[in-house]
Amino acid sequence: MSTYEARLAALREQMAKDGLDGFVVPICDEHMSEYVGDYAQRLAWLTGFGGSAGSAVVLKDKAAIFVDGRYTIQVRDQVDGNLYEYVGTADQSVIEWLGENAPENSTIGYDAWLHTQDWAKSAKAKIAKQNAKLAAVKTNPIDTVWEDQPEPSLAKLDVQPDEFAGKSAADKRGDIAAWLNKEGLDATVIAALDSVAWAFNIRGQDIANTPVPRGYAIVKSDGNAELFVAPEKLTDEVRVHLGNAVALRDYSEFPDALAEYEGKKLGVDPERSVAAIFEQLEGAGAHIVKKRDPTVLAKAIKNETEVNGHRAAQARDGAALSQFLHWFAQEAPKGGHDELSVAAKLAEFRGQSDKLMDLSFRTISGAGPNGALCHYSVNEETNRKIETGTLYLVDSGGQYRDGTTDVTRTMAVGEPTAEMVKRYTQVLQGHIALATAVFPKGTTGGQLDILARQYLWADGVDYAHGTGHGVGAYLSVHEGPQRIAAFGGFAEPLVAGMICSNEPGYYKDDAFGIRIENLILVEERAVPAAEQDMLGFETLTFAPLDRCLIDVSILSKSQRQWVDDYHAQVLEIVGPQVEGDAHDWLQEQCAPL
Repeated sequence: MSTYEARLAALREQMAKDGLDGFVVPICDEHMSEYVGDYAQRLAWLTGFGGSAGSAVVLKDKAAIFVDGRYTIQVRDQVDGNLYEYVGTADQSVIEWLGENAPENSTIGYDAWLHTQDWAKSAKAKIAKQNAKLAAVKTNPIDTVWEDQPEPSLAKLDVQPDEFAGKSAADKRGDIAAWLNKEGLDATVIAALDSVAWAFNIRGQDIANTPVPRGYAIVKSDGNAELFVAPEKLTDEVRVHLGNAVALRDYSEFPDALAEYEGKKLGVDPERSVAAIFEQLEGAGAHIVKKRDPTVLAKAIKNETEVNGHRAAQARDGAALSQFLHWFAQEAPKGGHDELSVAAKLAEFRGQSDKLMDLSFRTISGAGPNGALCHYSVNEETNRKIETGTLYLVDSGGQYRDGTTDVTRTMAVGEPTAEMVKRYTQVLQGHIALATAVFPKGTTGGQLDILARQYLWADGVDYAHGTGHGVGAYLSVHEGPQRIAAFGGFAEPLVAGMICSNEPGYYKDDAFGIRIENLILVEERAVPAAEQDMLGFETLTFAPLDRCLIDVSILSKSQRQWVDDYHAQVLEIVGPQVEGDAHDWLQEQCAPL
């Protein structure tokens, strides 16, 4: 019996002891985080799936794993198809699958600390047609059978100084209090980890590559607050920073503390707060008003200090990436390198800066066919050699005190094929179309998404991921509420100060992948004779594109000019930071087309 077959059997045995006919396993934690701590990697432990988004349902006699288009190939490589049915979420959701597969009169378990209330209500309604019921478990059965499950991190918190935050934590809580009074609320629950970090100007090390502390907060209408974190994580510096207006309580006290709000009117974010929070408050007799976490939009719209910090971080990061690209151009064709060694070399270049705190996510280092896996995560088993005649895709970033970076470059190793050049150029055309877009205030990312796809669509191809996501300020590399996508958050208007990625791509199964990603800042744009307020984008990321992959003949005059202007900026910003052969190479790469 394989490891994952044994784990599935152990879960089913525990489900039987708990009186469950099924159990739902998401990648999630108690804060609805995208990236979770090791202790919360239950889906990976159970199935072997290493992606950042997915779910599984385990019934007595069958099981299924659900992933989106980014992980269609990866899930088949990592999860045993004899144990799990593969389901694409675009075709069928977990709830829809349960509606078809939950046995008559069965009990399907779920952990109310890992799902939203809306999800639970929808699932209950769906399976009720089979007279099945959804039951919140007291103890997650995976936690019972996962013998060496890691403990949650007890890493110390640290302070994000005002010189980087641009606004004091007291002023941020004052803004939240003003919002509470305007809405007629007594308090609000802040459950998302990056929201807690932003509101209190604190950071942590509880999730790899994402500098957030594990904690909850309740902010009150008088500006005072309660912060729930493990006491072992606090330092004297953090205590002084937080001050007397913030009552510090143990993380474990949070569920019972909600009972103290009997009769109070609380704002709770239904998207970022788990079902258990609603259940606790409802049981205590609190009055719940469903409102979006008041920090979400404020956090997304960067202030002047954060924008300037981002520019500085991007310039620093661009120099490290450019040095790596020079090294890769010289060394990759010689052979002897693989995905892991190349990713390590890029980390080494970034690490030369004493301002680097961490990587912003695990580097996506995809050689040849592995580059076709949008969110590929290399390991010893999948590690491929860098071979001549292939493409290499690297999506990476750094966490700096003054900003978070995220950038993708695709490079040819040796002579690229005509197909590679054509697709790269089409992706570049889409990237330029979005980078140069001018649009009215109130425009959403969903309305702009087509700009990046149009050249691929015209040739009958596409890519199965969004074109852009928000990015934090020394916080999460994926930050809402804005997105540039035709799905999921597409209705959020873009606002000056928001930072997004611009990352169209193309992926040919078992052959190669292409993605070009820069970060872009939404800015006000003066348009002569405009009859309404307009917005556009400022490009923040600077590193050269691979010239040998650009078919200049299919670029328009304005597109060629954009590339030349962009490379001139790369030389201006990155050039002074690199020396010797790397500088000479950079000048060649950035010469006009």
